[in-house]
Amino acid sequence: MANELMLKYGCNPNQKPSRIFMKDGGDLPIRVLNGKPGYINFLDAFNSWQLVKELKEATGLPAAASFKHVSPAGAAVGLPLSDTLKKIYFVDDLELSPIACAYARARGADRMSSYGDWAALSDVCDAQTATLLAREVSDGIIAPGYTEEALAILKTKRKGNYNVVEIDPDYRPAPIEHKDVFGVTFEQGRNEMKIDEAMLANVVTDNKEIPADAKRDLIISLITLKYTQSNSVCYAKDGQVIGVGAGQQSRIHCTRLAGNKADVWSLRQHPKVLGLKFREGIRRPDRDNTIDVYISDEYMDVLADGVWETLFAEKPEPLTREEKAQWLAQQSGVSLGSDAFFPFGDNIERARKSGVQYVAQPGGSIRDDHVIETCNKYGMAMAFTGVRLFHH
Repeated sequence: MANELMLKYGCNPNQKPSRIFMKDGGDLPIRVLNGKPGYINFLDAFNSWQLVKELKEATGLPAAASFKHVSPAGAAVGLPLSDTLKKIYFVDDLELSPIACAYARARGADRMSSYGDWAALSDVCDAQTATLLAREVSDGIIAPGYTEEALAILKTKRKGNYNVVEIDPDYRPAPIEHKDVFGVTFEQGRNEMKIDEAMLANVVTDNKEIPADAKRDLIISLITLKYTQSNSVCYAKDGQVIGVGAGQQSRIHCTRLAGNKADVWSLRQHPKVLGLKFREGIRRPDRDNTIDVYISDEYMDVLADGVWETLFAEKPEPLTREEKAQWLAQQSGVSLGSDAFFPFGDNIERARKSGVQYVAQPGGSIRDDHVIETCNKYGMAMAFTGVRLFHH
Protein backbone atom coordinates (compact mmCIF):
# COMPACT_ATOMS: atom_id res chain seq x y z
CA MET A 1 0.00 0.00 0.00
CA ALA A 2 1.07 3.62 -0.57
CA ASN A 3 -0.04 7.03 0.68
CA GLU A 4 -0.73 8.48 -2.79
CA LEU A 5 -1.20 7.48 -6.41
CA MET A 6 -0.49 9.85 -9.29
CA LEU A 7 -3.10 9.84 -12.09
CA LYS A 8 -2.74 10.68 -15.77
CA TYR A 9 -5.22 13.58 -15.45
CA GLY A 10 -8.47 14.57 -13.73
CA CYS A 11 -11.97 14.49 -15.20
CA ASN A 12 -10.57 15.87 -18.49
CA PRO A 13 -7.12 15.77 -20.09
CA ASN A 14 -6.54 19.49 -19.40
CA GLN A 15 -7.01 18.99 -15.64
CA LYS A 16 -3.51 18.36 -14.33
CA PRO A 17 -1.92 17.46 -12.00
CA SER A 18 -4.13 14.71 -10.60
CA ARG A 19 -3.73 12.21 -7.78
CA ILE A 20 -5.53 10.36 -5.04
CA PHE A 21 -3.99 10.44 -1.56
CA MET A 22 -4.69 10.08 2.16
CA LYS A 23 -4.76 13.39 4.05
CA ASP A 24 -4.02 11.67 7.36
CA GLY A 25 -0.74 10.27 6.06
CA GLY A 26 -1.96 6.67 6.16
CA ASP A 27 -1.94 4.18 3.33
CA LEU A 28 -4.51 4.09 0.56
CA PRO A 29 -7.00 1.24 1.08
CA ILE A 30 -6.46 -0.03 -2.47
CA ARG A 31 -3.82 -1.74 -4.61
CA VAL A 32 -3.74 -1.49 -8.38
CA LEU A 33 -3.06 -5.02 -9.61
CA ASN A 34 -3.20 -4.17 -13.31
CA GLY A 35 -3.67 -1.18 -15.61
CA LYS A 36 -3.63 2.49 -14.70
CA PRO A 37 -7.03 3.68 -13.43
CA GLY A 38 -7.92 7.33 -13.85
CA TYR A 39 -9.74 9.96 -11.81
CA ILE A 40 -13.26 9.01 -12.95
CA ASN A 41 -12.39 5.32 -12.64
CA PHE A 42 -11.64 5.81 -8.96
CA LEU A 43 -14.82 7.85 -8.39
CA ASP A 44 -16.76 4.92 -9.86
CA ALA A 45 -14.67 2.39 -7.95
CA PHE A 46 -15.18 3.91 -4.50
CA ASN A 47 -18.90 4.62 -4.99
CA SER A 48 -19.59 1.18 -6.44
CA TRP A 49 -17.61 -0.60 -3.72
CA GLN A 50 -19.65 1.07 -1.00
CA LEU A 51 -22.86 0.05 -2.78
CA VAL A 52 -22.00 -3.65 -3.13
CA LYS A 53 -20.57 -3.83 0.37
CA GLU A 54 -23.83 -2.50 1.80
CA LEU A 55 -25.95 -4.77 -0.41
CA LYS A 56 -24.03 -7.80 0.85
CA GLU A 57 -24.44 -6.68 4.48
CA ALA A 58 -28.17 -5.98 4.05
CA THR A 59 -29.11 -9.17 2.17
CA GLY A 60 -26.45 -11.71 3.07
CA LEU A 61 -25.99 -12.40 -0.66
CA PRO A 62 -23.04 -11.70 -2.98
CA ALA A 63 -23.58 -8.38 -4.71
CA ALA A 64 -22.32 -6.62 -7.83
CA ALA A 65 -22.73 -3.26 -9.53
CA SER A 66 -22.09 -1.81 -12.96
CA PHE A 67 -21.18 1.91 -12.80
CA LYS A 68 -20.92 4.67 -15.40
CA HIS A 69 -20.08 8.30 -14.63
CA VAL A 70 -20.51 7.95 -10.88
CA SER A 71 -23.98 6.37 -10.98
CA PRO A 72 -25.02 2.73 -11.22
CA ALA A 73 -26.39 1.42 -14.50
CA GLY A 74 -27.30 -1.69 -12.55
CA ALA A 75 -26.86 -3.49 -9.24
CA ALA A 76 -27.90 -6.94 -8.10
CA VAL A 77 -27.48 -9.82 -5.69
CA GLY A 78 -26.33 -13.28 -6.68
CA LEU A 79 -29.57 -15.15 -7.28
CA PRO A 80 -29.68 -17.85 -10.01
CA LEU A 81 -30.72 -16.72 -13.49
CA SER A 82 -33.65 -18.10 -15.45
CA ASP A 83 -32.95 -19.46 -18.94
CA THR A 84 -34.52 -16.31 -20.39
CA LEU A 85 -32.29 -13.98 -18.37
CA LYS A 86 -29.23 -16.05 -19.30
CA LYS A 87 -30.09 -15.56 -22.95
CA ILE A 88 -30.75 -11.81 -22.85
CA TYR A 89 -27.59 -11.28 -20.76
CA PHE A 90 -25.54 -13.38 -23.26
CA VAL A 91 -24.36 -15.83 -20.58
CA ASP A 92 -26.34 -18.94 -21.58
CA ASP A 93 -23.08 -20.67 -22.56
CA LEU A 94 -21.41 -20.13 -19.15
CA GLU A 95 -21.44 -21.82 -15.77
CA LEU A 96 -22.07 -19.03 -13.26
CA SER A 97 -21.10 -18.81 -9.61
CA PRO A 98 -23.27 -16.68 -7.28
CA ILE A 99 -20.98 -13.65 -7.66
CA ALA A 100 -20.94 -14.12 -11.45
CA CYS A 101 -24.76 -14.24 -11.40
CA ALA A 102 -24.75 -10.96 -9.47
CA TYR A 103 -22.58 -9.24 -12.07
CA ALA A 104 -24.51 -10.72 -15.01
CA ARG A 105 -27.69 -9.28 -13.47
CA ALA A 106 -26.09 -5.90 -12.71
CA ARG A 107 -24.77 -5.51 -16.24
CA GLY A 108 -28.00 -6.85 -17.72
CA ALA A 109 -30.16 -4.16 -16.13
CA ASP A 110 -29.22 -1.60 -18.79
CA ARG A 111 -26.70 -3.08 -21.19
CA MET A 112 -26.57 0.08 -23.30
CA SER A 113 -25.47 2.18 -20.32
CA SER A 114 -23.11 -0.54 -19.03
CA TYR A 115 -20.97 -0.34 -22.17
CA GLY A 116 -17.50 0.58 -20.88
CA ASP A 117 -18.58 0.24 -17.25
CA TRP A 118 -16.72 -0.04 -13.97
CA ALA A 119 -17.57 -3.31 -12.22
CA ALA A 120 -17.72 -3.82 -8.47
CA LEU A 121 -17.96 -7.11 -6.55
CA SER A 122 -18.67 -7.65 -2.88
CA ASP A 123 -16.78 -10.97 -2.92
CA VAL A 124 -13.53 -12.31 -4.30
CA CYS A 125 -13.57 -12.33 -8.11
CA ASP A 126 -13.50 -15.91 -9.37
CA ALA A 127 -12.65 -17.32 -12.79
CA GLN A 128 -16.33 -17.51 -13.79
CA THR A 129 -16.87 -13.80 -13.20
CA ALA A 130 -13.57 -12.93 -14.87
CA THR A 131 -14.55 -15.01 -17.92
CA LEU A 132 -17.85 -13.13 -18.14
CA LEU A 133 -16.07 -9.77 -17.84
CA ALA A 134 -13.36 -10.69 -20.31
CA ARG A 135 -15.76 -10.68 -23.23
CA GLU A 136 -17.61 -7.47 -22.34
CA VAL A 137 -16.50 -3.87 -22.96
CA SER A 138 -15.51 -2.67 -19.50
CA ASP A 139 -13.01 -0.15 -18.07
CA GLY A 140 -12.15 -1.87 -14.83
CA ILE A 141 -13.13 -3.68 -11.67
CA ILE A 142 -12.85 -3.31 -7.89
CA ALA A 143 -13.16 -6.29 -5.53
CA PRO A 144 -11.78 -7.41 -2.16
CA GLY A 145 -9.65 -10.04 -3.88
CA TYR A 146 -9.02 -12.15 -6.98
CA THR A 147 -8.21 -15.79 -7.48
CA GLU A 148 -5.00 -16.44 -9.42
CA GLU A 149 -6.98 -17.75 -12.38
CA ALA A 150 -9.34 -14.75 -12.36
CA LEU A 151 -6.46 -12.27 -12.29
CA ALA A 152 -4.73 -14.06 -15.17
CA ILE A 153 -7.94 -13.85 -17.24
CA LEU A 154 -8.51 -10.17 -16.48
CA LYS A 155 -4.91 -9.30 -17.40
CA THR A 156 -5.67 -10.43 -20.97
CA LYS A 157 -8.27 -7.66 -21.45
CA ARG A 158 -7.55 -4.44 -23.34
CA LYS A 159 -4.15 -5.68 -24.53
CA GLY A 160 -3.10 -6.24 -20.93
CA ASN A 161 -4.17 -2.80 -19.71
CA TYR A 162 -7.50 -3.64 -18.05
CA ASN A 163 -7.83 -1.85 -14.70
CA VAL A 164 -7.91 -4.22 -11.74
CA VAL A 165 -8.17 -2.73 -8.24
CA GLU A 166 -8.12 -4.63 -4.96
CA ILE A 167 -9.64 -2.94 -1.90
CA ASP A 168 -9.14 -3.71 1.75
CA PRO A 169 -12.60 -4.93 2.87
CA ASP A 170 -11.86 -3.83 6.44
CA TYR A 171 -11.16 -0.21 5.50
CA ARG A 172 -13.34 2.31 7.33
CA PRO A 173 -13.23 5.98 6.27
CA ALA A 174 -13.27 8.89 8.70
CA PRO A 175 -16.76 9.90 9.88
CA ILE A 176 -16.32 13.42 8.48
CA GLU A 177 -15.76 13.91 4.75
CA HIS A 178 -14.57 16.90 2.72
CA LYS A 179 -14.86 18.08 -0.87
CA ASP A 180 -13.42 21.16 -2.56
CA VAL A 181 -15.59 23.12 -5.00
CA PHE A 182 -14.43 26.41 -6.55
CA GLY A 183 -11.66 26.66 -3.97
CA VAL A 184 -14.09 26.28 -1.09
CA THR A 185 -13.97 23.22 1.18
CA PHE A 186 -17.25 21.55 2.07
CA GLU A 187 -17.52 19.36 5.16
CA GLN A 188 -20.24 16.93 6.22
CA GLY A 189 -20.77 13.76 8.18
CA ARG A 190 -20.66 10.65 6.02
CA ASN A 191 -24.03 9.14 5.13
CA GLU A 192 -23.87 6.11 7.41
CA MET A 193 -27.64 5.54 7.36
CA LYS A 194 -28.29 1.80 7.59
CA ILE A 195 -30.89 0.56 5.13
CA ASP A 196 -32.72 -2.60 6.12
CA GLU A 197 -36.24 -4.00 6.55
CA ALA A 198 -36.89 -1.80 9.59
CA MET A 199 -37.00 1.15 7.18
CA LEU A 200 -40.07 -0.39 5.52
CA ALA A 201 -42.19 -0.70 8.67
CA ASN A 202 -44.35 2.40 8.12
CA VAL A 203 -46.72 1.21 5.39
CA VAL A 204 -49.17 4.06 4.78
CA THR A 205 -51.45 2.54 2.12
CA ASP A 206 -54.57 0.41 2.52
CA ASN A 207 -52.57 -2.54 1.22
CA LYS A 208 -50.14 -3.34 4.05
CA GLU A 209 -48.67 -6.51 2.52
CA ILE A 210 -45.10 -6.32 1.25
CA PRO A 211 -43.80 -9.87 0.73
CA ALA A 212 -40.22 -10.85 1.58
CA ASP A 213 -39.00 -10.76 -2.03
CA ALA A 214 -40.44 -7.27 -2.51
CA LYS A 215 -38.79 -6.07 0.71
CA ARG A 216 -35.47 -7.39 -0.56
CA ASP A 217 -36.00 -5.56 -3.87
CA LEU A 218 -36.97 -2.32 -2.11
CA ILE A 219 -33.78 -2.54 -0.03
CA ILE A 220 -31.78 -3.09 -3.24
CA SER A 221 -33.41 -0.02 -4.80
CA LEU A 222 -32.79 2.18 -1.73
CA ILE A 223 -29.13 1.17 -1.33
CA THR A 224 -28.65 1.74 -5.05
CA LEU A 225 -30.16 5.23 -4.71
CA LYS A 226 -27.80 6.01 -1.85
CA TYR A 227 -24.96 5.99 -4.43
CA THR A 228 -26.83 7.43 -7.43
CA GLN A 229 -26.54 11.08 -8.45
CA SER A 230 -29.75 12.84 -7.40
CA ASN A 231 -32.57 13.31 -8.15
CA SER A 232 -33.00 9.58 -8.62
CA VAL A 233 -35.56 6.78 -8.81
CA CYS A 234 -34.84 3.06 -9.03
CA TYR A 235 -36.99 0.11 -10.19
CA ALA A 236 -36.04 -3.40 -8.99
CA LYS A 237 -37.33 -6.93 -9.46
CA ASP A 238 -36.17 -10.46 -8.60
CA GLY A 239 -33.02 -9.36 -6.80
CA GLN A 240 -31.77 -6.78 -9.28
CA VAL A 241 -32.14 -3.24 -10.50
CA ILE A 242 -34.06 -3.04 -13.79
CA GLY A 243 -34.06 0.73 -14.30
CA VAL A 244 -32.34 3.78 -12.80
CA GLY A 245 -33.26 7.40 -13.45
CA ALA A 246 -30.34 9.51 -12.23
CA GLY A 247 -29.38 13.17 -12.08
CA GLN A 248 -32.69 14.62 -13.23
CA GLN A 249 -33.99 18.00 -12.11
CA SER A 250 -37.56 16.81 -11.58
CA ARG A 251 -38.90 13.71 -9.86
CA ILE A 252 -41.28 12.76 -12.67
CA HIS A 253 -38.43 12.77 -15.19
CA CYS A 254 -36.52 10.38 -12.91
CA THR A 255 -39.57 8.11 -12.76
CA ARG A 256 -40.10 8.22 -16.53
CA LEU A 257 -36.45 7.61 -17.35
CA ALA A 258 -36.14 4.69 -14.93
CA GLY A 259 -39.51 3.33 -16.08
CA ASN A 260 -38.50 3.47 -19.74
CA LYS A 261 -35.34 1.50 -18.92
CA ALA A 262 -37.38 -1.03 -16.94
CA ASP A 263 -39.68 -1.40 -19.95
CA VAL A 264 -36.72 -2.09 -22.24
CA TRP A 265 -35.44 -4.70 -19.77
CA SER A 266 -38.86 -6.35 -19.85
CA LEU A 267 -39.30 -6.14 -23.63
CA ARG A 268 -35.92 -7.79 -24.18
CA GLN A 269 -37.64 -10.92 -22.86
CA HIS A 270 -40.44 -10.80 -25.46
CA PRO A 271 -40.51 -13.96 -27.65
CA LYS A 272 -39.95 -11.89 -30.79
CA VAL A 273 -36.79 -10.37 -29.31
CA LEU A 274 -35.55 -13.74 -28.10
CA GLY A 275 -36.18 -15.09 -31.59
CA LEU A 276 -34.07 -12.50 -33.44
CA LYS A 277 -31.52 -14.23 -35.68
CA PHE A 278 -28.33 -12.21 -35.95
CA ARG A 279 -25.62 -12.75 -38.51
CA GLU A 280 -22.51 -14.59 -37.34
CA GLY A 281 -19.83 -12.33 -35.92
CA ILE A 282 -22.10 -9.49 -34.75
CA ARG A 283 -20.52 -8.07 -31.58
CA ARG A 284 -22.42 -7.89 -28.29
CA PRO A 285 -22.56 -4.07 -28.24
CA ASP A 286 -23.96 -4.07 -31.76
CA ARG A 287 -26.59 -6.61 -30.72
CA ASP A 288 -27.53 -4.46 -27.74
CA ASN A 289 -27.85 -1.35 -29.91
CA THR A 290 -29.89 -3.24 -32.50
CA ILE A 291 -32.22 -4.75 -29.91
CA ASP A 292 -32.86 -1.30 -28.45
CA VAL A 293 -33.73 0.04 -31.91
CA TYR A 294 -35.90 -3.02 -32.64
CA ILE A 295 -37.85 -2.42 -29.43
CA SER A 296 -38.22 1.30 -30.14
CA ASP A 297 -40.80 2.96 -32.39
CA GLU A 298 -37.98 3.91 -34.78
CA TYR A 299 -37.52 0.36 -36.04
CA MET A 300 -39.80 0.71 -39.06
CA ASP A 301 -37.75 3.70 -40.26
CA VAL A 302 -34.53 1.70 -39.93
CA LEU A 303 -36.15 -1.30 -41.61
CA ALA A 304 -37.13 0.90 -44.55
CA ASP A 305 -33.47 1.83 -45.01
CA GLY A 306 -32.53 -1.83 -45.45
CA VAL A 307 -30.08 -1.77 -42.53
CA TRP A 308 -31.41 -5.10 -41.23
CA GLU A 309 -29.53 -6.98 -43.95
CA THR A 310 -26.18 -6.10 -42.37
CA LEU A 311 -27.24 -7.36 -38.93
CA PHE A 312 -29.79 -10.15 -39.26
CA ALA A 313 -29.59 -13.55 -40.93
CA GLU A 314 -33.25 -13.17 -41.83
CA LYS A 315 -35.66 -10.25 -41.87
CA PRO A 316 -37.28 -9.79 -38.43
CA GLU A 317 -40.99 -9.29 -38.05
CA PRO A 318 -41.63 -5.92 -36.37
CA LEU A 319 -42.68 -5.75 -32.74
CA THR A 320 -45.80 -3.61 -32.94
CA ARG A 321 -46.90 -0.98 -30.45
CA GLU A 322 -49.91 -3.13 -29.62
CA GLU A 323 -47.69 -6.15 -28.90
CA LYS A 324 -45.39 -4.08 -26.71
CA ALA A 325 -48.32 -2.66 -24.78
CA GLN A 326 -49.79 -6.13 -24.25
CA TRP A 327 -46.47 -7.50 -23.03
CA LEU A 328 -45.83 -4.63 -20.61
CA ALA A 329 -49.40 -4.86 -19.28
CA GLN A 330 -48.55 -8.35 -18.00
CA GLN A 331 -45.62 -7.15 -15.92
CA SER A 332 -46.09 -7.07 -12.14
CA GLY A 333 -44.27 -7.40 -8.85
CA VAL A 334 -41.86 -4.52 -9.50
CA SER A 335 -40.50 -2.51 -6.56
CA LEU A 336 -39.68 1.18 -6.74
CA GLY A 337 -37.55 3.38 -4.52
CA SER A 338 -37.17 7.15 -4.58
CA ASP A 339 -34.36 9.17 -2.97
CA ALA A 340 -36.81 11.93 -1.94
CA PHE A 341 -40.57 12.33 -1.59
CA PHE A 342 -42.97 12.17 -4.52
CA PRO A 343 -44.58 15.59 -4.85
CA PHE A 344 -47.44 14.38 -7.06
CA GLY A 345 -49.37 11.20 -7.82
CA ASP A 346 -48.23 11.35 -11.46
CA ASN A 347 -45.11 9.43 -10.45
CA ILE A 348 -47.27 6.56 -9.22
CA GLU A 349 -49.33 6.64 -12.42
CA ARG A 350 -46.15 6.29 -14.48
CA ALA A 351 -44.69 3.60 -12.22
CA ARG A 352 -47.85 1.50 -12.49
CA LYS A 353 -47.36 1.27 -16.27
CA SER A 354 -44.10 -0.61 -15.65
CA GLY A 355 -45.62 -3.13 -13.25
CA VAL A 356 -44.78 -1.42 -9.95
CA GLN A 357 -46.71 -2.82 -6.98
CA TYR A 358 -44.42 -1.82 -4.09
CA VAL A 359 -43.02 1.62 -3.31
CA ALA A 360 -40.57 3.03 -0.76
CA GLN A 361 -40.04 6.77 -0.44
CA PRO A 362 -39.31 9.22 2.39
CA GLY A 363 -42.75 10.88 2.50
CA GLY A 364 -43.13 14.42 3.78
CA SER A 365 -44.73 16.13 0.78
CA ILE A 366 -47.69 18.46 1.34
CA ARG A 367 -49.43 16.19 -1.19
CA ASP A 368 -48.67 12.90 0.55
CA ASP A 369 -52.41 12.26 0.76
CA HIS A 370 -52.74 12.45 -3.04
CA VAL A 371 -49.78 10.08 -3.56
CA ILE A 372 -51.27 7.61 -1.05
CA GLU A 373 -54.66 7.89 -2.71
CA THR A 374 -53.13 7.11 -6.10
CA CYS A 375 -51.42 4.01 -4.67
CA ASN A 376 -54.70 2.90 -3.09
CA LYS A 377 -56.45 3.27 -6.46
CA TYR A 378 -54.19 0.55 -7.87
CA GLY A 379 -53.83 -1.62 -4.76
CA MET A 380 -50.15 -0.78 -4.30
CA ALA A 381 -48.32 -1.01 -1.00
CA MET A 382 -46.16 1.99 -0.09
CA ALA A 383 -43.81 2.51 2.84
CA PHE A 384 -42.66 5.90 4.09
CA THR A 385 -39.01 5.49 5.11
CA GLY A 386 -38.64 8.97 6.60
CA VAL A 387 -35.09 9.08 5.17
CA ARG A 388 -33.88 11.19 2.24
CA LEU A 389 -31.02 9.70 0.20
CA PHE A 390 -29.61 12.59 -1.84
CA HIS A 391 -26.15 11.94 -3.27
CA HIS A 392 -24.01 14.59 -4.99
